[in-house]
Amino acid sequence: MDTSGLPEAKLDKVIERYEMLQAEMAGGGLAAEAFVKLSKEYAEIEPLVQAIGDLRRLRQEVADLIVMRDDSSSDAEMRSMAEAEWKEAQAAVPEAERRVLIMLLPKDEADEKNAILEVRAGTGGDEAALFARDLFEMYRGYAAKHGWRFEVESIADTELGGFREAIATITGRSVFARLKFESGVHRVQRVPDTETQGRIHTSAATVAVLPEAEDVDIDINENDLRIDVYRSSGAGGQHVNTTDSAVRITHIPTGIVVAQQTERSQHKNKAKAMKLLRAKMYEAERERLASTRAADRKGQVGSGDRSERIRTYNFPQGRVTDHRINLTLYKIEQIVTGEALDDVIEALIAEDQANRLLELNRA
Repeated sequence: MDTSGLPEAKLDKVIERYEMLQAEMAGGGLAAEAFVKLSKEYAEIEPLVQAIGDLRRLRQEVADLIVMRDDSSSDAEMRSMAEAEWKEAQAAVPEAERRVLIMLLPKDEADEKNAILEVRAGTGGDEAALFARDLFEMYRGYAAKHGWRFEVESIADTELGGFREAIATITGRSVFARLKFESGVHRVQRVPDTETQGRIHTSAATVAVLPEAEDVDIDINENDLRIDVYRSSGAGGQHVNTTDSAVRITHIPTGIVVAQQTERSQHKNKAKAMKLLRAKMYEAERERLASTRAADRKGQVGSGDRSERIRTYNFPQGRVTDHRINLTLYKIEQIVTGEALDDVIEALIAEDQANRLLELNRA
């Protein structure tokens, strides 16, 4: 990857902005809201400023070592030492440049948002529902590993303990940034507990990860909504209660439909349904804008389309394969608990960064 074309003038502007923020915050007299806003920007660009400083110090070290290496007045041992240190420092420059370039890439405004996770059983009957449960628990474990809050919004279970559908809100730092590549069809190959002949079955579940939208992100006109209420029902069709507490909301212009029935209160179910509707509308708008901006290319690590098969979990062989980047890892047990899921997610993030750097170089 050619990183020699770093925009030095832009780097200077970043440092100037950083120093200006420091001065404004130190000067006092700011209203609380303004101080919070400046502090947030300061925290966001501080790692970039540090990376720029590291790069420039490394480049200066390389230049100084060249002078020492080529100084004929120095003894041979000093020049040889300078040569060795120059090679080491010079070899570190491309990675330092790449780190700065990655930080300069346009940010996905949704990366710092919380996420709404939806897991649904696909083809495969009871085994698909059991797999959907396993995926849901994988993300619960992954959230715990990162110190995120995992709040279950609703679960529609089956008699065997599988999940037809499960929805959760995941709250924490950089949640969407780390989970956004998980959307798609996940496939499992294993021998179900109910299989008496020992045959391997293939089934699937779909995962959708949506950035949680705030009121300021999406303006919903109440006149565009059709709200239906009905009685909640649990597994097997039994009534959870005898009041019309379940809520279904249809956004008429887009046709997006959401439903909630986990709470006994109609008001609480409506609030949860509105949160889910807002997230779906926000994500639909993000996808529309992304398609407009990049109509001539496909996302290299997948579009997030829930019809796209992205990963296979093969239990007999103990492997997990992500088909978008041809990554296969033989640590299925650690991945499905969430403990080693970062091994897959980090590879997806790295691939996305590499492709965006390639686009930047072509621009």
